[in-house]
Amino acid sequence: MSEKKKVHPVEKTRLHTRNLHRERYDLKLLISTSPELAQYVKMNLYNDESIDFANPEAVKALNQALLKHYYGIEQWDIPEGYLCPPIPGRADYIHHVADLLCRKFYGKIPTGAHIKCLDVGVGANCVYPIIGNKAYGWTFIGSDIDEISIESAQKIIDSNAVLYEKVELRLQANAKDIFKGVLDKTEKIDVSICNPPFHASPEEARAGTIRKLSNLNLLDSEEEPVLNFGGQNNELWTAGGEEKFLKTMMLQSLTFAKSCFWFTTLVSKQSNLKRAYETLKLISATEVATIPMGQGNKTSRLVAWTFLSPEEQQLWIKSRWTGKQL
Repeated sequence: MSEKKKVHPVEKTRLHTRNLHRERYDLKLLISTSPELAQYVKMNLYNDESIDFANPEAVKALNQALLKHYYGIEQWDIPEGYLCPPIPGRADYIHHVADLLCRKFYGKIPTGAHIKCLDVGVGANCVYPIIGNKAYGWTFIGSDIDEISIESAQKIIDSNAVLYEKVELRLQANAKDIFKGVLDKTEKIDVSICNPPFHASPEEARAGTIRKLSNLNLLDSEEEPVLNFGGQNNELWTAGGEEKFLKTMMLQSLTFAKSCFWFTTLVSKQSNLKRAYETLKLISATEVATIPMGQGNKTSRLVAWTFLSPEEQQLWIKSRWTGKQL
């Protein structure tokens, strides 16, 4: 006797309203765009067509199909073991950042190549620039401390004409620096984005993987858990974990206070918010915003801060967003 089908919601209502991935994955549609995905589709415990999210190759094939169908990316690959991020969550960050800019721009989202974003830790996958450029026409600087990540992201850019002259990659030579060595103080960026490594050690990262697979009912107790979304050390963990990374980034942002309109970051652990707010108060951020985000059972939030006064914000908007040079 076959299992009854599980009743799924029509929409993932916790995702942003402009997110293209609010509905369940249309696997037939994705296979029509990317036939390679078909080999990973099978019936799950609920008698639904799905992919094995415990299989890194299946997750990568799904990403390739999503990026090709929704974002026009014909060639996308990452080295073995590197982070293969969930596309819906990455898209949510970009759309919430667009809303953040919209707050200051008379209720309109500033679009076009003159809006420049810095992706701190672009990774081998280059996903944030892909989504941000497709959705809003923004251009990106992508930084990373890992040479292989930079090489992989550059290959993605070179292999897709839609990204030509839209993304510039910069290697961060000093792992202790976040903005220095990547940004010149004379250049302006409208927003910085970052998905920090949130574990404090490899052991903590492994425990997080076990917890995630267990929540998805994908854990085989007899096998060593595999990072289904991959990830190198610098992508998943850093000494001191997310809390220390956030403090470092916030303190270092002060040096570039007048170079960026909004600094933003994901904060995965709510317990880290209090210290983050204390740091932002210490460095006298003129405005701080916290935007809740959620996907499935996971809750996160985006924290943003600026050092610009209201008058400086208006000058920035007139000179960079409206094209009215003062």
